[in-house]
Amino acid sequence: QVQLVESGGGLVQAGGSLRLSCAASGRTISIFSMGWFRQAPGKEREFVAGISWLGGNTVYADSVKGRFTISRDNAKNTAYLQMNSLKPEDTAVYYCAEDQYGTNWREYEFDYWGQGTQVTVSS
Repeated sequence: QVQLVESGGGLVQAGGSLRLSCAASGRTISIFSMGWFRQAPGKEREFVAGISWLGGNTVYADSVKGRFTISRDNAKNTAYLQMNSLKPEDTAVYYCAEDQYGTNWREYEFDYWGQGTQVTVSS
């Protein structure tokens, strides 16, 4: 199994930045890719960004392209989400997730999830 713990959420004004971290522990050798998702109040959880663990290939939702950057540090078994130019509509609980088999980026493909971290962007 893999355990994921997110950190770095908080309250920020519109236009500001935050950096989320996702620390993985346990059977980290099995990680194939990592993704960030978010869920705003009253809305379904949506994909934000993903990264392949070995090659570092990245993919983003259109809503965050050019503002968010996903990265990983394999030595630390940690994934990051740098969020710049934040908007009130980015307010959500952000989750990291791990996929052991591929890079399909569909929610149901991910095997393990963190507990989530709240990001609130004030206008």
